Amino acid sequence: MRFAYRRLSSVGLAAATVVAVASGSAAVAGALKDVKPHEAVTRAHTMPIQGIDVSYWQGDIDWRQVRAAGVQFAFIKATEGGDHLDPMFLRNWHAAKRAGLARGAYHFIYWCRYASEQAAWFVRNVPRDPDALPPVLDLEWHTHSKTCPGKISRELALKKIKIILDAMEAHTGKRPIIYTDPAFHKDVLQGEFKSYHYWLRSVAAEPDKIYRGRSWAFWQFTTTGTVPGIKGKVDRNIYNGSPSDWDRVLRWLEASR
Repeated sequence: MRFAYRRLSSVGLAAATVVAVASGSAAVAGALKDVKPHEAVTRAHTMPIQGIDVSYWQGDIDWRQVRAAGVQFAFIKATEGGDHLDPMFLRNWHAAKRAGLARGAYHFIYWCRYASEQAAWFVRNVPRDPDALPPVLDLEWHTHSKTCPGKISRELALKKIKIILDAMEAHTGKRPIIYTDPAFHKDVLQGEFKSYHYWLRSVAAEPDKIYRGRSWAFWQFTTTGTVPGIKGKVDRNIYNGSPSDWDRVLRWLEASR
């Protein structure tokens, strides 16, 4: 799909960011790697608009080196549940902006906490920043969690999701992006929230083969990526569009500042 945001505010990026779009493919080919590449997602490695998602697990990040390697956007973990703030969030948030990346904050939902408390926690801790991409709501089951391993009903899950999405949009002025994986999408999201853009996890197949009928804007295609400026492995992502599509998104966002 050709992706263009309809309801965003702005993302202030240096002029170098737009210029780098044209040369991004060459940088991607040489600098961005994958420790365990899967042949079914080979196309993602050559798509022009490359990104990452990070949390405190990545430690200290040299964001300027990340940007120089060809990464153009980052989703940064901000909050989880109703009382956890990623300890690296604000450092990553400001440093990524200084380096010229488009960046958005994400909230990891916790099914054993009231949605209203989670929404309030996100609003309290994430700046209402006109320079940001839309916020992301990360929707997965927590089957390996020690404190909240069970699933809730589809009906209750949808109610919780809507409460948090609405709060995110009211706080940032931007329609949130939904991140999800195949299992949760099948159990809860199939056919729902059609007016939202999706960021889909699919590390062993292209998204269209796993999420049939679901349009998508971003694709998380590996969890074993390597990027200059980051020690160890990092999730890698792509934007579903051409450099000119991405350029239009950036110019539209910047114009609305």
